[in-house]
Amino acid sequence: MPRAFRAAAALIALCVSAAFANAQSLPKEVATRAEIYPIPSLTLSDQQFLSGDAAAGKVVTVAGEFRVAQGSGKLPVVVLMHGSSGVGATTEAWVHAFNAMGISTFVIDGFTGRGLTVVGPNQALLGRLNLIVDIYRSLEILAKHPRVDPDRIVLMGFSRGGQATLYASLDRFNKLWNKSGIQFAAYVPFYPDCSTSYVGDTDVAARPIRIFHGTPDDYNPVKSCKAFVERLKAAGRDVVLLTEYPDSAHGFDSGLLGAATVAVSANAQTVRNCQIKEGDGGVLMNASTQAPFTYKDSCVELNPHVGGNPATAAESRKAVEEFLQALLKLG
Repeated sequence: MPRAFRAAAALIALCVSAAFANAQSLPKEVATRAEIYPIPSLTLSDQQFLSGDAAAGKVVTVAGEFRVAQGSGKLPVVVLMHGSSGVGATTEAWVHAFNAMGISTFVIDGFTGRGLTVVGPNQALLGRLNLIVDIYRSLEILAKHPRVDPDRIVLMGFSRGGQATLYASLDRFNKLWNKSGIQFAAYVPFYPDCSTSYVGDTDVAARPIRIFHGTPDDYNPVKSCKAFVERLKAAGRDVVLLTEYPDSAHGFDSGLLGAATVAVSANAQTVRNCQIKEGDGGVLMNASTQAPFTYKDSCVELNPHVGGNPATAAESRKAVEEFLQALLKLG
């Protein structure tokens, strides 16, 4: 073997060895690979969603970021669905926590592809059930991915995304819109709005549902979620558990970033005093007026509070991690 060839081979071996060593020393929360996916979806009114009227929807492409955690073979995944302000920094904190556990993450951006950034001050900009379509379409992508274990995909969402996460568990919605051939292994909604009741909404997937909420939340009050949980239990559904944290405003898990103050979310709309019920033909009705619900109804109020609580944020992260450790049978 020529001396130059031997030297080149030795250099290549040294580089490969160094690269391997660097890979081995990566912090646990660093993913080994990131992939960006276009997600073919639809923009629908809530009535169109509830009627299963896909033909009436406007075709749209949203996006998802898939981060492959360190590990080999098919890995578990947590799908994360944002709230009314879009994908934010708190989502990144959860991504790092899950990647550190060896769980890959898929973060959905349901806004940018629709020309939106925030909807808090005008929730009528997008029907709330649209995010469920985005979620199911993401599941179709993940079900076929060679690095994903399709039996270990968990859905987690926050606020508006928490509502989508909660109701994505409904059997009826799965039958209407989930074409992936698989189901989520669990549903983890954080501070969702539970003020709307849908036809057949106590028929949920036989998978764990874990709701995390704050007692003083005046954006999406916990009382409506307690009522929904009681209805589920009365219907014999024992899959749901609600964990309530005192002194924890809406968005309390921003405490994972050190946020410890509570402030008014200026001009944000809240349906905290509304009771909304699905009527005939998939029309959402204001239970008080018996008229179709709109965000101009008198029950819609403004200026709820949001803010972080580092202590309960850490508690909730620990609770979610322990739940996933057991559910996903992580080593």
